[in-house]
Amino acid sequence: MNIGKIIGTAVATRKDETLLGCKLMITQPLTMDYKEIGEPVIAVDTVGAGIGEVVIYTKGTAARNAARKRESAIDMAIVGIVDNIDLYD
Repeated sequence: MNIGKIIGTAVATRKDETLLGCKLMITQPLTMDYKEIGEPVIAVDTVGAGIGEVVIYTKGTAARNAARKRESAIDMAIVGIVDNIDLYD
């Protein structure tokens, strides 16, 4: 699993039928100390995340399972909203 910050939404009126009903969120990957890394990605939201929230997202088969759409084109899914992260030495 990974963490990221929701920075926007993606609206696609025409898309694969397996994605109908899916809310698409633009997610900026983060390090554990909340620094941006890499390029933003589009993920299916399974938990009702909003703009500005830090989320946990997963990739691949785990993403399709989380969205309960095993035969879909989903590669990333938001599976949690982060309240806080505590790192210990």
